[in-house]
Amino acid sequence: MTYCPAPGYNPVYNPTLPYHQPVPGGLRPGMSVYVQGTVPKHTNRFRVNFACGQHEGADIAFHFNPRFDGKDKTVLNTFQSGRWGNEEIHKMPFRKGEHFEIIFVVNDAGYQVLVNRNPFCSYGHRLPPQSVQVVSADGDLELQSLTVMGGSMMGNMGMMQNPGYGPAQNLPMMQSPALYHPTVPKHIESIRLTFQVDFACGQHEGADIPFHFNPLFIKNRVLLNTFQLGRWEKAKKYKNPFRKGLHFEIIFIVNEGEYQILVNGSLFGTYKHRIPPQIVQVISATGNLEVQSLVVMGRPVMEMPITNPAFYYPLVPYTGNIPGGLGVNKTITM
Repeated sequence: MTYCPAPGYNPVYNPTLPYHQPVPGGLRPGMSVYVQGTVPKHTNRFRVNFACGQHEGADIAFHFNPRFDGKDKTVLNTFQSGRWGNEEIHKMPFRKGEHFEIIFVVNDAGYQVLVNRNPFCSYGHRLPPQSVQVVSADGDLELQSLTVMGGSMMGNMGMMQNPGYGPAQNLPMMQSPALYHPTVPKHIESIRLTFQVDFACGQHEGADIPFHFNPLFIKNRVLLNTFQLGRWEKAKKYKNPFRKGLHFEIIFIVNEGEYQILVNGSLFGTYKHRIPPQIVQVISATGNLEVQSLVVMGRPVMEMPITNPAFYYPLVPYTGNIPGGLGVNKTITM
């Protein structure tokens, strides 16, 4: 199967407001919306709407509205049948004059919201996410990019049964979070059910691996480790959060001192750098896994964001090149 970028999901940079991003087929669990921009110093309020149409009076499944007028707060709500529902109010995570990144993760129960690489809040579905036809941004905002990722309904890809590397392809570089949307197969015996994601310094045998992420189902744990100079170092261990047959999303965030790992919108763990992330050249995913999408994102370089469309349902085992290596504030989402 070839790479299948979902139609209409290519990011647009520095768009004029109001900006409307069509979502062909609606949103589904496993999809994410990535927004980056800057809050102007003179801002009053801005909003991101997950709407069921672009016409006046259309239902809005999810209304995300930071308000700087009066008491700083973030209001979440739903507009349905011509009326607003009950507001949910949260603290203000944004600062005037500063850059920000928001990731909206769609799951079965609702939306998980991450702001600047940290879990911020959740919002339960009041309207089915499949009814969302457009994501819009408006208000006092300097919008740099808005991207819809994941969930391409183009069929299932084969599982990665044997470790190894597939053909190297250029990974999308957007500078911030990385999303990874796979499913753990239900019919694989636990004794041989495992998968791994490696951030490697090369594709050749014996290449250093600065970050190795390896869930082991027979032992119900996840190993984090580094392979350097031909030897594995001491592993860091966590309880396994994954379940057979269930979809999940992993976000690997590259910070200055460590990798930050979020699973299904919640903080899972951290792993301090043992090898500088800048020398990571490829990301490989192998094992018993059904991969749906993988994207690398990052903050803008010289105010110009860099990205390519995410890869949907890639051939596996999958290996992707990272031109220039990883850097602080880049994110990998699977």
